[in-house]
Amino acid sequence: MEDLYQILGVPRSATQDEIKKAYRRLVRQYHPDTNNGDKDTEEKFKKINAAWSVLGDPEKRARYDQFGTADGSSPFEGGFGGADFGDLFGDLFSQVFGGYTRQQANPNAPSRGADLEMRLRVTLLEAAEGVTHTLEIPRRETCTGCDGSGARSGTSPETCSTCGGRGQVEQVQRTLFGQFMSVTPCPNCGGSGRLIRDKCPECEGQGRARKKHRLEVKVPPGVERGTRLRILGEGDAGLNGGSSGDLYLVVDVEPHKVFERQGADLHRRLVLNFPQAALGTSVEVETLIDGTERLEVPAGTSHGQVLKLRGKGMPRLRGARGRGDLHCHVILEVPSKLTERQRELLSELAEEMETPVAPSSEGPGLLDKAREKAREVGKIGKKLFDGLKEKLKGARLLVPL
Repeated sequence: MEDLYQILGVPRSATQDEIKKAYRRLVRQYHPDTNNGDKDTEEKFKKINAAWSVLGDPEKRARYDQFGTADGSSPFEGGFGGADFGDLFGDLFSQVFGGYTRQQANPNAPSRGADLEMRLRVTLLEAAEGVTHTLEIPRRETCTGCDGSGARSGTSPETCSTCGGRGQVEQVQRTLFGQFMSVTPCPNCGGSGRLIRDKCPECEGQGRARKKHRLEVKVPPGVERGTRLRILGEGDAGLNGGSSGDLYLVVDVEPHKVFERQGADLHRRLVLNFPQAALGTSVEVETLIDGTERLEVPAGTSHGQVLKLRGKGMPRLRGARGRGDLHCHVILEVPSKLTERQRELLSELAEEMETPVAPSSEGPGLLDKAREKAREVGKIGKKLFDGLKEKLKGARLLVPL
């Protein structure tokens, strides 16, 4: 037999409070009501209750610690009419914990249907403006052939004669420690409390059938990736007249080729040439929702600078008012080819700013040669002027009256 401390997942030195906390946690995890009657879980649940019945009682725990595992022999072997103490405990566990130790709920009571979850993919524009999508939802619906009873049309389920419709049977046994009652699922009806002799062919006696349900879903403006939209009553149908579960739609937003989203703000590139950035200008910028908007570019704008259009971003979700901003990231464009006029103007600008200019890869053109000649003539003229000024230094200049 397994060690009772290992079943509860606690060390032998654990306090009574630690044992109680471990027991409650395991009961919530392995309770049959939350595991849809899984047999392995049911066996685990029995072992947990068996371990708690011993370790939860300080006196029983002390005896268990003294005599070892439940399969070990008692030092009083030969007493109690020659009964083996380990077998006595083993029988006790099987008698007390052969089933659930508390009264089960009515198996035919209404039960709520399961919740469903689906992914919904939208574009960034749809996320900004809101959109209505028509979806096909695969779900379990109440069978129309039997109205949810599970029995063929014209027949009805019978109440189980073994358990009287309760879904469980009780057994009372007397042991050395007193009278104990065990509660187990009814072996005749499997715990349902009723028997279906002639099952519905459409749902095979389940009372529900899987179908595809068409549904129009309104996506509110401002949704973002990971937003969960809850639609009440659109999940699986309930059993025995129980309410339907809910449908959860998890939103996934497609990436956009121009705009990048960060919360309620949008970001995009804004390409400018050097004169526009240096002198300042007014440009038309395409927004996601509002068409084109005019943006003022101040003189001296640099590469990488961010210019903002307020209120031109995404709507804010969940009752928040207003919209985010549109951030325009400046990219300075450098032309790869220039006309002769453009090259001349840029060269003049470079000279004015005392910036060295690399020679053209195509070799000197006519304008380049003309400028070189002009520089040489200028140098010669400057030398002649400086010489004449030197000769006239100290001489009196006569001016006729």
